[in-house]
Amino acid sequence: MLSFDKCPVCGGEMVEKDVEKLLRGGKHTAVLSVRAEICLHCGERLYSKEVISRFEQIRSKLMRQELADFQPIGQSFQVSSEYSNTQC
Repeated sequence: MLSFDKCPVCGGEMVEKDVEKLLRGGKHTAVLSVRAEICLHCGERLYSKEVISRFEQIRSKLMRQELADFQPIGQSFQVSSEYSNTQC
């Protein structure tokens, strides 16, 4: 995949790695593992066109609540603003 020798953001060295990506669609979130080019200096991630297309498909399914292809892994919660504004 490595299409960049240097990071287009900072000029750092790029390496290819497997990474986890969180995708949101409406009130749902999906986690998937994909290949990306990662800058060793600033952490910028670059994805192939195929991977970006897959992201768009997944987000669309999440927005439409077409969840048959997804496996639940737990629950997510949003902290109320009253609780998050208090000091512990």
